Amino acid sequence: MIGYSFMGAAHSQAWRTVNRVYDLPARVRMAKICGRDAAKVAEAADRLGWDAHTTDWRALVNSDDIDVVDICTPGDSHAEIALAALAAGKHVICEKPLANTVDEARAMTAAAATAAAAGVRSMCGFNYRRVPAVALMRQLVAEGRLGTIRHVRATYLQDWIVDPQFPLVWRLEKDKAGSGALGDIGAHIIDLTQYVTGQRITGVSAVTETFVKERPLPGASSGLAAEVDGDATATGTVTVDDAAIFVARLDDGALATYEATRFATGRKNALRVEINGSLGSVVFDLERLNELEFYDATRPTAEQGFARILVTEAEHPYMAAWWPPGHIIGYEHSFTHEMRDFVEAVATGVDPTPSFADALQVQLVLDAVTRSAECGSQWTDVEPALAALAV
Repeated sequence: MIGYSFMGAAHSQAWRTVNRVYDLPARVRMAKICGRDAAKVAEAADRLGWDAHTTDWRALVNSDDIDVVDICTPGDSHAEIALAALAAGKHVICEKPLANTVDEARAMTAAAATAAAAGVRSMCGFNYRRVPAVALMRQLVAEGRLGTIRHVRATYLQDWIVDPQFPLVWRLEKDKAGSGALGDIGAHIIDLTQYVTGQRITGVSAVTETFVKERPLPGASSGLAAEVDGDATATGTVTVDDAAIFVARLDDGALATYEATRFATGRKNALRVEINGSLGSVVFDLERLNELEFYDATRPTAEQGFARILVTEAEHPYMAAWWPPGHIIGYEHSFTHEMRDFVEAVATGVDPTPSFADALQVQLVLDAVTRSAECGSQWTDVEPALAALAV
C-alpha cells in the first residue's frame, strides 16, 4: 500500500479484517507500506499491521513478492503509480477520484484494459457502493420496485474548512487534489447515484464557489486535520472550489440535482440520496447507514407511507458474514466489503467493479461540471467514456 494517512488507515483496517470475516479463495498478506517520511511510515507500518515499510514506491511496485498495489495517495500521484504498477503486472486498487484530469484517467483506463488482457485486474475505490443499504437500494431499483426513475436528489455536506483560519492543506491545492469539494466528495455522489440507478449523467449545468480564497500555510498536516505554521502571517491561495452545485440529466430521462460542499456549517459527513420513481421512492442517509426509507406507491392508499428498512438481515448484501439481525455495522465495514469484492475478483479471474472505465466516466462528469461553471453555468454535455478512450 502506498499512503498511510486517512484512507491508508481505512484500507489497512479492511485488509487486516477481510480474511477473518469472509471465506475467500485467497489470503491477504500485508507485505509492505510506503510513504515519503521514513519515520512516519515506520510508525504507520507498526500501528496499521504491515510487515515492512519503505519510502521508495517504485521499488515496491517492482517487488517480486507483491501481487497487489493499493494506492491511497493524493490525486496528483495516482496516474504515475498506477501506470507503473500495471506495467509491472500488479493488480491495482486506486482511491477515488481516479485522477486529477481526464487525460490522466484516460491513460489509466487504457493501461488497465491492456493489463486486463493479460489477467491483471484493477478497481477504483468508491467505498459507498459497498454499504449494504446502498447495495439494497440498487437492488430495489433494478427489480423495478420504483418503476420509471424520474428524479435523483443527492447532497454531500461537510464543514471542516468553515473556519477561514484553517490552513492550506493539500486538499485545497488544485495541483495536488485536482479539485475541491467537487472531486473529493462530489465524485462519491456522482458514482453512487449512477450505480444505484443504472443510468449515466449525460449533461450538466453547474456553479462552483471558493468562499475563502487565502488561508494560512500549514505546519503538521494529515489532510483533514492540520496546524497553522508558526509564521501566522504567511498565507497561500486556495485554488480549488469550496462548493459545487449542479443540475443534470440522466440517459434514461431522469432529472437530477447535486450539491457538494465543505462549508455546510454543522454537517460533518452528511451524504444523502433520494430516488423518486413512478411506483415509489427510496432514500439513503449516511448518518443512518444501516437504514433505508422506502415508499411503495403500489400499496393500498390507506397503507402508504415511508417505511424504515433496517438493513441488518443475513439476506441483505454483505451482512451474512457479520452479526445477528439488528446489530449494526459502521463506516469502516464498507472498506472490508470493498476488499472482499476485490480479492474475490482477482482470485477468480474476474474484472472487479467499479472499473477504471467506470471511474473515467465519473471524471468526465467532474470535467463537464467544471467547464459549465467556468462558462456561466452553460449546459454542458458529458463526453461518453468510450468516446474519450478513442481520442
